[in-house]
Amino acid sequence: MKKLPSICPACQSQLNIKKLSCQKCDTEIEGLFELPALAKLSVEDQELILQFIRCSGSLKEMARLQKLSYPTVRNQLDNIIEQIKTPENQE
Repeated sequence: MKKLPSICPACQSQLNIKKLSCQKCDTEIEGLFELPALAKLSVEDQELILQFIRCSGSLKEMARLQKLSYPTVRNQLDNIIEQIKTPENQE
């Protein structure tokens, strides 16, 4: 199955979901649905989050696997955290 795009290839705006369908029973739901926060991240950032979970949240282990310094991995994660913050949660 194809990966869900989150950015418009024409204008670089955030995409929304317009139609959902069930492959088993052919039920279809139409509307305008916002992507979940993690789906709005780039593929690279999503992969970093998956690796973070696979490493049980150990930045030290992630740094070892990526052959990067701990501060570099920490900065990558901090950048993702900033991207997923909602306006009401930002200080």
